[in-house]
This record gives sequence, structure tokens and C-alpha cells, in this order.
Amino acid sequence: MVFDLRLGADKTSGRFFFKKFFIKFKTAAPEELWFPQKLDHFNGADDRLWKQRYFVNEAFYRLGGPVFLMIGGEGPANPAWMQQGAWLTYAQKLGALCLMLEHRFYGKSHPTADLSTDSLRFLSSRQALADLAHFRTVMAESRGLTNRKWVAFGGSYPGSLAAWFRLKYPHLVHASVATSAPIHATVNFPEYLEVVRRSLASENTECPTLVKEASDAVAKKLQDPKTYDNITKDFNLCSKLQVQTEMDSAYFLETLAGNFMDVVQYNEDNREFEGVVGTNITIKVLCGVMGDRSLGDPYARYAAVARLMMDTFSMKCLDASFSNYVRDMTNTSWDGTAAGGGRQWIYQTCSEFGFYQSTDSPNQPFTGFPLQYQVKQCASFYNISAEQVAEAVAQTNEYYGSYDIRSSRIVFPNGSIDPWHALGITQDISPDLPAVFIKGTAHCANMYPARSEDLPQLSLARDHVFVLLQQWLKQ
Repeated sequence: MVFDLRLGADKTSGRFFFKKFFIKFKTAAPEELWFPQKLDHFNGADDRLWKQRYFVNEAFYRLGGPVFLMIGGEGPANPAWMQQGAWLTYAQKLGALCLMLEHRFYGKSHPTADLSTDSLRFLSSRQALADLAHFRTVMAESRGLTNRKWVAFGGSYPGSLAAWFRLKYPHLVHASVATSAPIHATVNFPEYLEVVRRSLASENTECPTLVKEASDAVAKKLQDPKTYDNITKDFNLCSKLQVQTEMDSAYFLETLAGNFMDVVQYNEDNREFEGVVGTNITIKVLCGVMGDRSLGDPYARYAAVARLMMDTFSMKCLDASFSNYVRDMTNTSWDGTAAGGGRQWIYQTCSEFGFYQSTDSPNQPFTGFPLQYQVKQCASFYNISAEQVAEAVAQTNEYYGSYDIRSSRIVFPNGSIDPWHALGITQDISPDLPAVFIKGTAHCANMYPARSEDLPQLSLARDHVFVLLQQWLKQ
């Protein structure tokens, strides 16, 4: 599944929100600081502690100013956000102290000795919110900030946390900016790929049709083992394609679709400051390849897209082996390849959110990775059954309220290109719970640093969020 703030999506991460970043700092990297955090906030008899990583930027703080808290998500907290981003522009204008807290179980914030399923029972959005509450309380007391107004920021899953922090701890956080936040949990999320189709069609109406032809052609070839040598060569696979189960074929088809899912989700976002590679690959580029008849039929163009993505990310070959994926995802060591966030995030989808981007809708161009494929991974990796996933998702919506969120001073920016807007707030709930729906922009676009080529509506959205913060901080 495609996952970020993903601050992005890495194949080992299951693909919602998260990518490996190679960060180049123009100035010295911010100092890593460590906060003694409780392991289990909901068991008073458990007094175990661990060290949670956080960062501070005091450059813009003026006496009496607010405190901005950037919430970490399903990947390492990226210190680049302590040096750039729209929130720092707001901080400079409003004299804010800026803090960023890394999410438990991600990055260097290791509450337990390993990532066993028994350890992961301490990983949840509720524990993460309690981390934020305790951190905010202790920081306010130790730094003399008790009477300051605190504002939470987050994008994608951390955007959800920003909204829920204000909802569940209104005495601790004065306002929240919940960007690209999925606030409705759902086991099956076929709407994700429906938005991908619309986003591709917005560039070229023929593009999703060509993608569908190509995806269908691959699926058909997978039914004939005689084609496997050619597929291995066409897509530059690391080892000969093996399809012994439906899970093998689903994983391969999802991997290829992921090239389009990733690009659409972050289309033209200004992510270069984070050290992200591949920002030059846009919907326009992919649809250009898919429309290039000189490359051959749609299947050949689909393979060309896969090779383009491999070249962009300096990959020697494409690992499309489901057995390798299972091996990585069931490695419970902090040194494992999925420990960057993949094993943890997929656990959260199984135990809280669902969000499975299946091909179950007919109104999208891909084929071959149905909901069953996604949910089976919960049982394989964590011994969580399909029934337990459904119950967990229902409990999440019961606890947070889904779309019927009742709070105040939360703004919900979303981009029309971003597939995650389908689970977010795109229309005002009330004057105090406004939505900012930005046409033509993708995931978390308003959070990134401004640049000259930004769409006018993106610049206006950033300005609108600032005006709201100004108003709310006076209340």
C-alpha cells in the first residue's frame, strides 16, 4: 500500500506514507535531544521509561510567543523540517518556539528491545497522543511555557494526530494544522486508486486507459509461466519471476502500480529540501512515457516506466519477490530492512486503520491486488485476523469520531491530486473547523517551503492558514 509523510513510501514500508531520505544540510544539523517517556501511558503500575528523540529551533522565539509542535510520523523524524517549511515561516512571523517530537517506534525512538508483535502492542495512535501530551506538559513546566499557546502541526498520519491531539487534549493544545490528514479509518480503501485515475486523466484523458491496458497485459502474462523469462528481462527483476501463489502475483502487480501511486501522491511537491530523490518524475512525465508509441505497446511502455523509476532511484534491479518481502517484514530486529518504518506502519494499519489501497473498484486502471491480499499480510506478519482488523478499524472511528469530529480551531488543508483527500475533511465542518481544499496540488503540498513556480492557489492556501493562526492565537 502507498503510505507517507510517506513523509513518502519505501517498498519495504508497504507504501503509505515513508521514504528513505539522504539529507544534505546547508547549515549544521539540529542537535538531537532525548525525552524520558513512559512506555505505557494507560497502565499506572508500569513505570518503565525509554528515550524519545526530539528537536528544538529557538531562532524565531520571542518572549510571550506561541509554541509550535511538529508531530513525527511513520518514519524517522527528518531534521530538515527544523530548518525549512511553511511552519517556520509562520513561526518567524509569530515569534514561535519550534519543537518536533519523533513518533514512538520510528527513527531512533525505540521504546522496546525489538519489533516483535508483543513489543508492538505499545505502538498505537493513542499511545502516541499520550506521548505528545506528556512531552508538552513536561516541556511547558521545564521551559516556563505553561501559559503559552501551543499549536500542533502534522501532515498525513501526523496530520490526523494533530487533529486528534486537539480533540482529545484540548486543554494542552490551542489549535492544530492537520494537513492531508486521513481522519476516517476504513479497511478497504479502493477510492485511493480512483483518485489516481482521475489525477492521471487530468494530465491526459488517454493516460489511465493506457495504464489499464498495460496492467491487464501484465496480469494476463502472469497466467502463463512461459512468459516469466521475458517479464524478468523486461522489468529488470533481481531474480527470475516466481509465481506460485496469488500473493506472489499480487505483490508483483502492486509493485508496478506503486510507481504511479507514488508519483501521483507527491506530484510536483517541493520535497527537494528534505533530500528526496525523484521529484522531477511527475504525472506529466509518466503519462508522456505511457503515450510514447515509439516505445512499443502499452505493456512495453509500462516496463519503460519501471526502468525509469529504477534509474531515478539508482536501483540495479527490481526486487519483486513476495517471499523476500515476507522475510523482511517478519524480521523483528531493529537492524532489519523493514525497521525503518515498514513493519511498524503495517502493524498500525492492521491494528488501527486499515487504509488498504485495493484494486476492488472498477473505476481505476490497475488489477490484481484485492483487499484479501492486503489483509492476509496482517495474519502472516502479526497474527491479526481479518475479523480483528475490521473490529480495530471500527474502534478507531468510534474513538476519534471519523468525519464527525467535534472540536474547534483545527484547519484541514488537502490537495485535489492527493489520493488521501478521499478520507479527509474537504469541506468546512464549522467556522472553527475549516477545510482548505487546494486544486491541482498533492500530498502535504502546503507544508513544503514556498517557491516561485507554486500554483497561485497553493500560495493562497498557505496565506489562509497563517491568517487563521493569527486569529486563533488572539482568542
